Amino acid sequence: MSDAEKILVVDDEPYITELLSAALRFEGFSVDVAATGAEALRLARSGRPDLVMLDVMLPDFDGGEVCRRLREGGDRVPVVFLTARDSTEDKVAGLAMGDDYVTKPFSLDELVARVHAVLRRSGHDDPEGSELRFADLVMDVDLHEVWRQGVSIELTATEFNVLRYLLENARRVVSKTEILDHVWDYGFSGDPNIVETYISYLRRKVDEFDPPLIHTIRRVGYSLRLPRP
Repeated sequence: MSDAEKILVVDDEPYITELLSAALRFEGFSVDVAATGAEALRLARSGRPDLVMLDVMLPDFDGGEVCRRLREGGDRVPVVFLTARDSTEDKVAGLAMGDDYVTKPFSLDELVARVHAVLRRSGHDDPEGSELRFADLVMDVDLHEVWRQGVSIELTATEFNVLRYLLENARRVVSKTEILDHVWDYGFSGDPNIVETYISYLRRKVDEFDPPLIHTIRRVGYSLRLPRP
């Protein structure tokens, strides 16, 4: 991650902005803060942040309106919505405009991991450009190719997308629901066990090599990480 990467945090609760600012600065980001939609638009246009963390409920107008005005002005800055609303309809609406959707209360570790993941997807936070790496596993997103220990691994489109999400969230435990939401989208109405099926497919291909990298965290989800000592 470059030292110049800047996050604009928009929330009208000082406790939240102070908490987020401290966590993000600890990660090496530069942080600007806004408490209203109007202030957010002004700082986004003048400060040109690399990502906007945007509360949905603001005193003057909501975060969705802030995002809409940014997009109408041609600004494609990644937006992560931060809100107490957690219904499927709200998530669909948020993701239709923004790049991720985090509900309160939240874990700071998860929030920072989401920020890194969104920045990687948008071309930031990755010195190799289109490459994602973890241990000896390498993915070239543009070429749609994967290698482990220098050996090419053939993946279907869905296997590739599941593995990409795991790589973007390496070391973090991601739930089956998160994978469904980000790979199959929020409108998916099929069997949720499809995630287990594709994790099984990936294990046969990616973890043919040692050490195994794809781990099941019982009753929680999956994690791409090295085995515990």
